[in-house]
Amino acid sequence: MIKNIARGFSALSLALVSLLSAPAAQAAPAPEVTTLADAVGLVKVTEEDRTGYTRSSFKHWNSGDDAGDGCNTRNEVLLAEAVVAPTVEAGCKLSGGTWRSYYDGQEVTSAGALDIDHMVPLAEAWDSGASAWSASRREAYANDQ
Repeated sequence: MIKNIARGFSALSLALVSLLSAPAAQAAPAPEVTTLADAVGLVKVTEEDRTGYTRSSFKHWNSGDDAGDGCNTRNEVLLAEAVVAPTVEAGCKLSGGTWRSYYDGQEVTSAGALDIDHMVPLAEAWDSGASAWSASRREAYANDQ
């Protein structure tokens, strides 16, 4: 489990390095394998600027990875992260199910009581260069699973 988490963070770091440091007009560099510590060292440090930021600049909870399932990104994440799967009703309404916090082990049994957020908050992404991204790139970032 720990190895899988470390691999996940390493992949996340590589994705973030590509998203946050690659200029919009250039293609992303070919993926490379590295450690989390080395990936963090690749992140460029620049002055941040929150001017103009609004959460609505990042269209989120779109139709998700499977546009045909009727679930938005939020519900797709809830379905993927459930430790006891919820029932999916018409319109992708979720009922039942159990989720466990990675951070404190707390169990939650109501999907509506959960917040789905980003490992790098949208405001931080904006500060770090997402303000220069196209609307479609910000939407892709906000809905990345």
